[in-house]
This record gives sequence, C-alpha cells and structure tokens, in this order.
Amino acid sequence: MTKTSFPAKWASLFALQAFISVVAGAFGAHALTSILDLKTLAWWQTGSQYLMYHALAGLLVCLFYHYVGDVRRILVLLFVGNLLFSGSLYVMALTKLTWLGMLTPLGGTCYLIAWAWLVWRLWQAKPL
Repeated sequence: MTKTSFPAKWASLFALQAFISVVAGAFGAHALTSILDLKTLAWWQTGSQYLMYHALAGLLVCLFYHYVGDVRRILVLLFVGNLLFSGSLYVMALTKLTWLGMLTPLGGTCYLIAWAWLVWRLWQAKPL
C-alpha cells in the first residue's frame, strides 16, 4: 500500500462501517421492533450508535494522518472496537447469547485506548 493510499483504504473501511450502522439502525427500527423486547432493542440501538460514532472517528483519524503521522494502531483499535462492541451487541440481541456481553467491554477498552492514543499523537503533533 502506498503512503497516499493508506488513509484512503482505511477511510473506505470506516465508511463501510458507517453504512452498516445506518442499515442496522433502520433494520432495528423497522423490522426488529415486533420481534425483540425493549432490552434487546436497546442493545441493538446502542450497537448502532457506537458503530456510527466510531466509524466517524475512524474517518476523522484518517484525515489527521498527514498531520500526526502513523495512525495505523489507532485505526486498528477503532476497527476492532467496532467489531467487538457493536458486533457483540448485535449478535446478543438476535440470539440472546448473553455471554457475548463479555466481548462488549473489550470493544469499549479498544475505543478508550484508541482515543487516548489519538490524544497523545495530537499533543505531540507539530504545527502545520
């Protein structure tokens, strides 16, 4: 991957996650309301919200690439966080396999580490 294509490839993955968030949110609001109870619908909604928040964060980090340098670890953490956090909530809502809830905080931890790392990288960044 060339240096210039690096952020674009990651941005496309986060744009895909944002797309999935919209589809999942609409699916939850229209198709799942008659199937799931309020508790599992709340899991679904939380998964959709956090997927969108962190997909947008990934896109933002891609924009910072030329300003703060290598952000690959931050992007990986956000991506894995989305898979673990939102993915576990989606699967839990559909299957009632509540033991998957053990994965949700791991995704949240990935988010926290990514945000802390971004803070550090931005703090260290040189002015343009």
